[in-house]
Amino acid sequence: MFRIRSCLRRVARGFTLIELLVVIAIIAILIALLVPAVQKVREAAARTQCVNNLKQLSLACIGYADVHQKKLPPGGFCPSCQTTGDWGDDRGSWLVYTLPFMEQQPLMRQAELVAKGQLANVYNSAAIAGGVFSNARLPYGRCPSDDYNPGGPQVNYVGCLGPQCAIGPCGFDPNQQYCDGTTLGWGYPGPQTGHNPDHGNAFGNGDIRGLFNRLGALMLFPSSITDGTSNTFMLGEALPALHDHLEWGGWYNFNGGSAHVSTIIPLNYAVIRPILPLHANNWCDPKDQYSGNWDVSWGHASRHTGGANFAYADGHVGFVGQDIDRRTYNLLGCRNDNQPVTVP
Repeated sequence: MFRIRSCLRRVARGFTLIELLVVIAIIAILIALLVPAVQKVREAAARTQCVNNLKQLSLACIGYADVHQKKLPPGGFCPSCQTTGDWGDDRGSWLVYTLPFMEQQPLMRQAELVAKGQLANVYNSAAIAGGVFSNARLPYGRCPSDDYNPGGPQVNYVGCLGPQCAIGPCGFDPNQQYCDGTTLGWGYPGPQTGHNPDHGNAFGNGDIRGLFNRLGALMLFPSSITDGTSNTFMLGEALPALHDHLEWGGWYNFNGGSAHVSTIIPLNYAVIRPILPLHANNWCDPKDQYSGNWDVSWGHASRHTGGANFAYADGHVGFVGQDIDRRTYNLLGCRNDNQPVTVP
């Protein structure tokens, strides 16, 4: 009996080293095959969420126009910027004005209570600075594909300036030439002032090539879009880490970047985020990729492969590849060049 049990114990054995290595190799191969598939599924879901966010925001802008005398929400509003040069007169961004149309009535009511206590309008700088908006995070403000500062006040969805001039502070402005459509034979209409105001710093809509700006120029909807609502960008994606105003600003701030994006800069232009804080020892270094050089950084961008999503003025959303023809891209951004184009 003892001999039988002893033999049985000798037969029972574990894996050999070679067998164990083979199993590990098989598991590693399966993981290598599975991870890209999971990443693709995640990106597809993130991209779908981005499309939905843009869709809802564009419909909110159209809904705002329906109840505000056919005027789109201002990209930003700073009346004292024109009268006294006071850039602290913050009356909010277009994201503030569309809150009631994005099921954010509780946030608006909270702001109204603060404003009432300060004897200020809800869109007054006193209410904006009251902390109600600065402490709030929009549930639809971020694209899941962008992991930069997910808990911060930044947004990935911005109003399009169209082919607006955007000279930078670095003495390197390779894209400035594209805001003069007539010079290139692209046929943008001339602005009322005789100059295409840099950064959309204008109060008259005749000086704005796209549908948004940060100071308060109002666009009639749809009459100011002579190229057709289905052929004109309304909103698009941007990356806060690569756009200085989006990085340090908030979604509620008129100067926070949400209406500071021009199509003269190529889609997904290669911008880098400096290691040091902006405007420290890394000023304009390197000037051709510096996120504080507005002539290269104030462009549409995303973390999606090969392009970005855009919402058009009729409310539909489409993906635009970063290899799009530059003239076509700028004509899509311009609302009134009378040269309607579509994405190839």
